[in-house]
Amino acid sequence: MDLTPGAAAPVDSVRLRRLLGDPGLDWLVDRVRRRLERGQPLTGAMSLSSPTVEQRTAAERLLGRPPGRGRSLSVRLDEVDGQLRRSGISPSGLAAAVVALTGPVTLLRHARTEEQRAWQQAYAPIDALVNDVPALQEWAQRLRDDGIVRRLAATPAAAADLLSRAATALRALPAEPAVSLSAFASQLLGGAHALDDGTPLCTLVLSGVRALTGVPDGSGAQWRREVWASAGLLRDELSSTALTLNLRGTPALDWMADAGEPAVLTLRQLTVCPPRSVPPTVWICENPAVLAAAADVHGARSAPLVCLQGQPSAAAVTLLRHLHTGGARLRYHGDFDWGGLRIAAALLQRVPWSPWRYTTADYRTALRTVPLGPPLSGTRAEAPWDPGLPGVLEDAGTRVEEEAVLNDLLSDLG
Repeated sequence: MDLTPGAAAPVDSVRLRRLLGDPGLDWLVDRVRRRLERGQPLTGAMSLSSPTVEQRTAAERLLGRPPGRGRSLSVRLDEVDGQLRRSGISPSGLAAAVVALTGPVTLLRHARTEEQRAWQQAYAPIDALVNDVPALQEWAQRLRDDGIVRRLAATPAAAADLLSRAATALRALPAEPAVSLSAFASQLLGGAHALDDGTPLCTLVLSGVRALTGVPDGSGAQWRREVWASAGLLRDELSSTALTLNLRGTPALDWMADAGEPAVLTLRQLTVCPPRSVPPTVWICENPAVLAAAADVHGARSAPLVCLQGQPSAAAVTLLRHLHTGGARLRYHGDFDWGGLRIAAALLQRVPWSPWRYTTADYRTALRTVPLGPPLSGTRAEAPWDPGLPGVLEDAGTRVEEEAVLNDLLSDLG
């Protein structure tokens, strides 16, 4: 609640400013106001160490007597309250006089309660978004728990605006068909640069996109491009590519497949002119050496093959989603090591596939039939398609790279 001048009897403002408004009493007025803000009583004495001559003179004028000659200055609030009442300067006493001098006083506990309520209301756009997109529920809870919104927006009003714009962007994703990031920002957020790197809105929306699409942790400009592209927002349509062999469905792909040669497809090509035909099964490998060997050994007779070249790029994911939607069965093989398992799990979060010689049984077979591989190293990863695989890998302590089982893979592709 507010302590306002209207809540008390009128004060004699001219005499009040001349008496209590003296600059020599600023220290006293400030301390009384702080007590009012905390809801504390205006009783007892207030002391000031090493007062100036002006401060002593002002206190003497206020009290009607010398305040003492010690090294400190002491003023009893009860006495000041009585003086103000008896003189008629402030019939309602010291509290009303300070409010008249300095303005309405809001109790700090009330202000804190109101601020907390305002912060809770600021999240209303995100709460509404979660009702529409339940997949963002955990992400929304993290926003509340980790304090990122308060770091990005200093006030509840700024946070409400920021979260409202973030919700607007995320509700429109994924963009289908794909669109440039700047065009998306211009259309929905009022400016082509609204989602530029480093802006608070970019930080929030990028984290929401990751929650929607399952892109793993990362950093750097290339990683950000991949995150945006996973939701259909193209920041750079040419740098993200997919390496393929014997896919068909465009004149260029048909020509390359007839020649049995690998083709590199850009994200722009895949969004503007994706393959028009989809084979029943598409094989996926992690390393380019597998695709190169398939082209050398089988050429145009090789089964359709897509190579991730490490972490799945936006172009590769876009292509594989297109093939899956068209009815293709996707079969995946990668290195038997922690990095390989992470790549496979990241792809599985974004597009469904079934294992291609990539299970616990296949790993055990490889250990019996190939030379001893390099030792397993790094941090353990999980294998959602075969939960028992990480434990067997850990027990054996040996990596099996795709090149070590290349003959088996080539036999399947033939």
